[in-house]
Amino acid sequence: MNAIAQLRKDCERIGCICLADEPMAAHTSFKIGGPADLLLKPRDAETAARVIARARELSVPLLFIGKGSDLLICDEGVRGAVLSFDEASARPSLRDETVIDCPAGASLTALCCFALEQGLTGLEFAYGIPGSVGGAVYMNAGAYGGEIRDVVGSVRFLDGQGKLRALEECALELSYRHSYFTDHPDCLITSASFHLRRGDRDAIRARMDDLMERRRTKQPLEYPSAGSTFKRPKGAYASALIDGCGLKGRRVGGAMVSEKHAGFVINYDNASCTDVLTLIGEIQTQVREQTGFSLECEVKYIG
Repeated sequence: MNAIAQLRKDCERIGCICLADEPMAAHTSFKIGGPADLLLKPRDAETAARVIARARELSVPLLFIGKGSDLLICDEGVRGAVLSFDEASARPSLRDETVIDCPAGASLTALCCFALEQGLTGLEFAYGIPGSVGGAVYMNAGAYGGEIRDVVGSVRFLDGQGKLRALEECALELSYRHSYFTDHPDCLITSASFHLRRGDRDAIRARMDDLMERRRTKQPLEYPSAGSTFKRPKGAYASALIDGCGLKGRRVGGAMVSEKHAGFVINYDNASCTDVLTLIGEIQTQVREQTGFSLECEVKYIG
């Protein structure tokens, strides 16, 4: 029995969902990516710790992902195992009047809706960001003037040795699309707490609805994408630079610069990973040559 088959057998024994040769296109918002040898979906931190330990004993490479909303996975797929928490098992809970504890596998939308139900304000900016709580903490997700660092209290995670640890907000090194975890990719975020404020439910709902409508109006949500393709360069906006270079609508194969929002490269027509990478390279070259700005990808490429 090879290592992948052995890992699958052992993980199923401890109650972890295991999917062999699973197309990663089904697990990314870009809808792009070949098969992973094994997709593992543990239900909680304890199960994840056991899965990780066994994978390391068998020398099976591990890739940690959330909801795949900021990933571009190569057409050839992923060798080894991909681990992503089972979203169905991830439910937020109220610790006290203004603090929510939330498993990493829960969606940001579920967290925001739970906060609304409890009459807690502070997370409205995150409503509609298509990621998991763990992924949002990992990259300090933000929108419309808010960031995760504004509301996160502490984060629990498994370190590189599989030990469960916790860090308070002051030690998370949160900045623009950066955290302690972007520098320590062998760590797996398992849960986070969020410190919010009491608010009026109707006002919270109105704010959430307003931001969602802005997203629908300004962003190409009707097409698969990984959100904003590039980080915001100092002193400018990526979308404005791309638009100014006349790149809206530029296509490579099935990949296209959105005509609605130039900051989005979209999967317009069954794009391959190669299509997207080629288009990204063309955008970076044109923007650099025409404006002098160097655009850095916000999308993480897995190849």
